[in-house]
Amino acid sequence: MNTLTIAAIQHKSLATPKKTMIYLKNKIADSASQGAKLIVLEELHNTPYFCQQERVDTFDLAETIPGPSTDFFSELAKIHQCVIVGSFFEKRATGVYHNTAVVFDCDGSIAGQYRKMHIPDDPGFYEKFYFTQGDATKDGFNGFKPIQTQIGKIGLLICWDQWFPEAARLMALAGAEILVYPTAIGWDKEDTPEEQQRQLDAWITIQRSHAIANNLPLVSCNRTGFEAEHQVINSKQELDNKKETKGIRFWGNSFICGQQGEILANAKANSEETLITNVNLAHTETVRRIWPYLRDRRIDAYQNLDQRFIDTPLKKGAL
Repeated sequence: MNTLTIAAIQHKSLATPKKTMIYLKNKIADSASQGAKLIVLEELHNTPYFCQQERVDTFDLAETIPGPSTDFFSELAKIHQCVIVGSFFEKRATGVYHNTAVVFDCDGSIAGQYRKMHIPDDPGFYEKFYFTQGDATKDGFNGFKPIQTQIGKIGLLICWDQWFPEAARLMALAGAEILVYPTAIGWDKEDTPEEQQRQLDAWITIQRSHAIANNLPLVSCNRTGFEAEHQVINSKQELDNKKETKGIRFWGNSFICGQQGEILANAKANSEETLITNVNLAHTETVRRIWPYLRDRRIDAYQNLDQRFIDTPLKKGAL
């Protein structure tokens, strides 16, 4: 498949997981009717971004994989014969939870999953309280393994992963044909407009740089809207928004770019939008012939990259 039609669905948090899933069911159907064969959803799309607080009862929201939510999106992928990338709060075992993205293939099967490798712990983004980091597997991929689907190999990463060039590079080196980032990122209301713009520009720039450095198209799907810090899901799984003033304004700006970082489609900050555009996967071959970054990598000189900080140079003979 040379030309791939891609959709990225940017939306606000809805009142209940059930309402969100119905909303996404309609949006996925609409995207598929316009020819989308890859449909990307935002990070943890079924609920508000609960990581603004550390609450033990929030673990009740987690589901197994497979489970009710993955069954729901599997059926949609099968009905519309498209690939869907969803993002879920996974209960792997008692006391072991992950931030996990799942790829549903065109036949409704689960083609693969990716457990978020880089877990943030910043004000308003207390993910380490909830999520165990993904496993550095012993299969030669160390957790960064593209997922094979009927439309190609997807290099799937999640939100905070997008700030780490190593993750995108490893996916590219393992044969990924496209990079995909379900995301939930936004502004602190206390930041100045100038600082907010710097953060947004950095977020777009770093991801475009991954596309450029690896000669791969890229999809970044973010949520939008304001979510109060004390906005939680109660025991009835209904949104409890007490109109607190402190919280995160998710900055939207979802985008799809090509192999040279060119923006093919982009959303606004504050609107619910579905981006749909075509990407030429075969263009990677053309670009890599002209800009052969992978050819010219000095893999004989990068050994220090596995150090936390180079305060102890690699010793001679250590190779």
